[in-house]
Amino acid sequence: MKLAVTGATGQLGRLVVGGLLERTAPQNVVAVVRDAAKAADLAARGVTVRVAPYDDGPAFEAALSGADRVLLISGSEVGKRIPQHRNVIDAARAAGVKHLAYTSAPQATTSALILAPEHKATEEYLAGSGLAYTILRNCWYTENYVRTVETAKQTGTIVAAVGEGRVASATRADYAATAVAVLLGEGHEGKVYELSGDYAWDYYELAAVASKIIGSPVSYQPVDGQTLIEILTGSGMERPAAEFVAALDGDIAAGLLSGVTGELSALIGRPTTPLEEGLRAALS
Repeated sequence: MKLAVTGATGQLGRLVVGGLLERTAPQNVVAVVRDAAKAADLAARGVTVRVAPYDDGPAFEAALSGADRVLLISGSEVGKRIPQHRNVIDAARAAGVKHLAYTSAPQATTSALILAPEHKATEEYLAGSGLAYTILRNCWYTENYVRTVETAKQTGTIVAAVGEGRVASATRADYAATAVAVLLGEGHEGKVYELSGDYAWDYYELAAVASKIIGSPVSYQPVDGQTLIEILTGSGMERPAAEFVAALDGDIAAGLLSGVTGELSALIGRPTTPLEEGLRAALS
């Protein structure tokens, strides 16, 4: 059985490929990448490397030729993902792929999360494609807070507009293990999995963890969204980016990343990685 992973040299993609190589032969794995040079180490391990940017539908059809199951890792270019994902889905159908799994966002079809609309559109397109599919709705990545901890080491504070909102994060390795389980397992067709960490922490807890990791006191300083925008633009961030960060903080304050479902740990057969452990690993 041929298993193809898109975005295979990205942070999540590499972990998925690595997980597959622990459980199946290299000749069964296809790494679809934008830059073959970045996948030279995978090719050296016997993985088939094929080049196909998300924007290139014909290249993707060729890249997915002979693949039985595909993991479509969502693209990183916000605003471009709908046509890019459609290219991959269309290519998978044309190539005769039997099953496609897609990494989406929490409650993508119903959530007000600022990141949800492109995932919603992708899920709906995939559902109408005729392909057998599985939706992996990944919640937040613990690694998203590496820069937060690094900044706190310099400032002693974590400034955010999340109020008392909670985040049910898990590590990329946790989410990658789920993707591997679905690609290699049976009975996942037509399933929508809401994936999250086993515990939803708040920013006071994040500050306490940061204090332990860096060995000096860190406090959480809650601010409102407009104040956060002014702080970020004052430090050099472009206003559209600052407004995006503030909107995402507002989503956290509204509880849109706080859902604990237990589905991730059930699929991988172990608890998800605790916040402190995940951050320590990422920072090392």
